[in-house]
Amino acid sequence: MSFAKAVDLLRLAMMATSRQGVCLSDVEAEFGGVRRTAQRMIAALEEAFPATEHYVGDDGRHYWRLPSRAVAPLLTPSAEELVSLKSAITELERVDMNGEAIQLRSLERKVRALIPSDRTLRLATDEEALLEAMGFAARPGPRPSMNEAVDLAISEALKGPFELRIHYQGRGDAKPSWRTIEPLGLLLGSRRYLVGIDTSKRDGRYRHYRVEDIMEAQVQTRIFTYPDEFDLGEYATRAFGSYHHEAEYGEVIWKFSPEAADRAARFQFHPSQEIERLDDGSMLVRFKASGHLEMSWHLYAWGDSVEVIKPADLATMVHPYRRNDFAALP
Repeated sequence: MSFAKAVDLLRLAMMATSRQGVCLSDVEAEFGGVRRTAQRMIAALEEAFPATEHYVGDDGRHYWRLPSRAVAPLLTPSAEELVSLKSAITELERVDMNGEAIQLRSLERKVRALIPSDRTLRLATDEEALLEAMGFAARPGPRPSMNEAVDLAISEALKGPFELRIHYQGRGDAKPSWRTIEPLGLLLGSRRYLVGIDTSKRDGRYRHYRVEDIMEAQVQTRIFTYPDEFDLGEYATRAFGSYHHEAEYGEVIWKFSPEAADRAARFQFHPSQEIERLDDGSMLVRFKASGHLEMSWHLYAWGDSVEVIKPADLATMVHPYRRNDFAALP
């Protein structure tokens, strides 16, 4: 048997471990062959795995099912697969999708628990070497602290969607209080904001709750109807970062110096941005958004290599603090 056919046979064995098993039509759809080829593959499956069970389903089709224990020893993950899983967890944590990271970490533990003990040591050695080689992919830097229980509750509520009861203290609140919201999505940036509707204030506003300021979260049993008019992706573009301020929303124009233009051209400052190269080598970036404070944080890193043309309020925030002694641009 060729290597390619052996790989296909293993794929077929994995398919056959499902609750229903596989029928000839499933084999044809998966491997793109004709009925005769599918029959030969089923015969090879029965020969290679004597534990294969054959039965006729309620739909009159013939099915072949393989107990998972018969193929489990052949499915030990590779070191590369384990490293990819760990990297995925790290990336989810980096972008503050902590609920998903927690679930994936739980899956990783289950996968590792199923690895035969005689293969664990060799895999660990290979995995360590790969992780060391991939050290260049690490992403240092500050990030908000996480509350695992809160992140899991938010993740569960969003999937429902279920109402969420949160113990929260806003900027203008003297002390935290309980409130019930309909969660619509997360905005990820320098801070994480949970977008939602306060069920006690049906005023048409979408409110933002800083995730790190949610002290406790409880998923409710009540399911709500997600508003048809709300699109999280479109809503997110109304801000430069994760903070929205409707009164600030409007045209933004930045001018980068000729020395900084090439570097700035490799950035996406906003999904709707338009870039214009000027005759002197400088570059204009235009887009519409709100969030002057987050724009200021970013623009400060460019020193005196950027000038705010619009809006005037943002220019007032940025221009007095520009520096010309930064050793490098972002």
